[in-house]
Amino acid sequence: MDTGQFWQLIHDARGQVADPTDPEAVAAGAGGPLAGQSPERIVAAQQVLWDLMAASYRAPLWAAAHLINGGCSGDGFDYVRGWLITQGREVLGRAVRPCGVRRHRPGPGVRGDLAIVWDAHLTATGEELPGDVFTISYPDLDPAWRFGFGDPAEMARRLPALSAL
Repeated sequence: MDTGQFWQLIHDARGQVADPTDPEAVAAGAGGPLAGQSPERIVAAQQVLWDLMAASYRAPLWAAAHLINGGCSGDGFDYVRGWLITQGREVLGRAVRPCGVRRHRPGPGVRGDLAIVWDAHLTATGEELPGDVFTISYPDLDPAWRFGFGDPAEMARRLPALSAL
């Protein structure tokens, strides 16, 4: 599975669920058809998902998530990016830009919208997705954004429109 096919899976799922803004409904809608694929194709979908998670690992996005949610842990930022992915290619594309990468191996402790592929693999094979068949390459966070996201003055300076809301 390539990126285009993954996005088509998300697009189709969004078109079939009652509420396309519900990330868990979209994940379930995408997981069913994915579970009908070969285990190799499911594993390839997991790599695409992690590549998209890496592309959205951006300090300004994390700061915005912190401001919107009144705080945002690392796990919380994963969930925000998972939600963005379930909202579709255009939504994610507006939120992120390409950047440098670093390597990290994710674990199986993901939830809802991030578990699309894990659940499909379990359904298709009866086994958990092997953790050694994919990697996630996170970009280095922009050092200019290394400040306390809890600083209202700095957040207002960097994200004025969002802070005004």
